[in-house]
Amino acid sequence: MTRVAGIDCGTNSIRLLVADVHPETGELIELDRRMTIVRLGQGVDRTGRLAPEALERTFAACREYAAVIKELGAQKLRFVATSASRDAENRDEFVSGVLDILGVEPEVISGDQEAEFSFTGATVELHGTETYLVVDIGGGSTEFVVGNKHVEAARSVDIGCVRLTERHVRHDPPSAEEVAAIRADIRAALDLAARTVPITEADTLVGLAGSVTTVAAIALGLEEYDSERIHRSRISYDQVSEVVGRLLSSTHDERAAIPVMHPGRVDVIAAGALVLLEIMERTGAREVVVSEHDILDGIALSVA
Repeated sequence: MTRVAGIDCGTNSIRLLVADVHPETGELIELDRRMTIVRLGQGVDRTGRLAPEALERTFAACREYAAVIKELGAQKLRFVATSASRDAENRDEFVSGVLDILGVEPEVISGDQEAEFSFTGATVELHGTETYLVVDIGGGSTEFVVGNKHVEAARSVDIGCVRLTERHVRHDPPSAEEVAAIRADIRAALDLAARTVPITEADTLVGLAGSVTTVAAIALGLEEYDSERIHRSRISYDQVSEVVGRLLSSTHDERAAIPVMHPGRVDVIAAGALVLLEIMERTGAREVVVSEHDILDGIALSVA
């Protein structure tokens, strides 16, 4: 067994996985998995820079993760940074801060690399013969990947729950005009993705990341977040549509009162859920298979 650590730093959250990896089967035995909302991408769409307070929140989480990695004795660490740090003019500040704390440089990966890690993590335990469309709805971008055992086509587009919320939402709940603007952005991005990824031709839609898992938790009526019940659950189009309608008509306080809602997602979950609904409408998917295994698992596997 090889003990590895993977860190995924996105626009909205930073996550850690420490796991033992079987050298022959690639099986992951999870030792610690945690997530912190740091909103690294705060204001990046508008300013083009990482905000000082966002950097400090991220560095605080890195210090916590460094202690966990040391305690568990991980032999290898890979730190992958995604959408927000790709876009920022001052990403060197981010890179040097992470290097000081964790001893490794964050790899600011391309959208295509992000898509490949997401696909690997999500499908490693799915052994069917069907073709999968894996969608990873993040804070700043969404990745679309089609394949079976291997990636056949992938595309990253700049729609995510944080980016869309910051770009369009000024009211609580969002106005009809704001919702229409979000939908227009999503549909334009889907047009772009469809140029290189056959998004309507897959057999099974697999959804990843916090927006999707939160929608699933709400649809399942959970009183607390339960990864085991959420992982590999199948949520119908009608259920997703119902949850989206509820979120778009709710105030901040009403969304915050939903038992499974993470405080860091309250203000951006409606946009993220709307991305999922639009994807299902475009692809004709009648359900989405929800996976708790995603880019983070792909990163850990790549280390081993």
